[in-house]
Amino acid sequence: MIASTAKLDYQMGYLVIRKNDITKIHLSEVEILIIESTAVSLTAALLCELTKKKIKVILCDEKRNPSSELIGYYGAHDTSLKIRNQIAWSDEIKKHIWTEIVTEKIRKQEAHLNYWNCAEAELLHEYIREIKFADETNREGHAAKVYFNALFGMNFTRTAESVTNAALNYGYSLLLSVFNRCVVANGYITQLGLFHDNVFNQFNLACDLMEPFRPIVDLKVKRMSLPLFEQEQKHEIISLLKEEVMIADRNEYLTNAIKIYTKSVFDALNDNDISRIKFYRTNEL
Repeated sequence: MIASTAKLDYQMGYLVIRKNDITKIHLSEVEILIIESTAVSLTAALLCELTKKKIKVILCDEKRNPSSELIGYYGAHDTSLKIRNQIAWSDEIKKHIWTEIVTEKIRKQEAHLNYWNCAEAELLHEYIREIKFADETNREGHAAKVYFNALFGMNFTRTAESVTNAALNYGYSLLLSVFNRCVVANGYITQLGLFHDNVFNQFNLACDLMEPFRPIVDLKVKRMSLPLFEQEQKHEIISLLKEEVMIADRNEYLTNAIKIYTKSVFDALNDNDISRIKFYRTNEL
């Protein structure tokens, strides 16, 4: 993370950070670069190398909130084939996958409410039993209302301007960026989703894939003391990316778990086999 005035450039495989002194970091050690300050300048040579190495670059606005990201046009050597496959995914398999994703999301929300001993967890358990193919009865939407009210109070709404929503949105933005990176790195395009199909949303597919991971952000925000949401709180949420979860029978950093999960969803789509999907778990979720 670059949080103050600096000049960034590229030299012989290294990211060079020029402040009062000079720091060099080999690009092989970088997975995500967050430019938090608008007083940072970057060379075009560095941007090209970051794209080649598939390093996610997140740019923040003057309020230090994520506002955009760098995404390469070509994420894999067979991108053309991957995109053809993506277009050819049948509606049935996409709906099957979406049903699994929604079910897992509500399952994680239920576990989160159980962690806080919220009685509403039982209602979410019922919603899981009621889910139909492609969630045609919108159990996800009903669960979300119950879930957020149980966590943050009956007066809480996701549309209100509040410190809690600012923290949630920040965390979700970081997750979305990581998922966008994984989608592109696998050779697919982010615009064509499974369920989300908003023509004004460039990241429909990542919005689909990230759903079961949202409760990780919710848990972090719930644990935080939030009289305000400023740089210190943002850094605490960013630390989520370095936390470990269990996936595929081993502990992985969250960023690696997202890679494994995303690849497994693409395998499920291409093989018409929902059993290929690998979901994460934690002690709390």
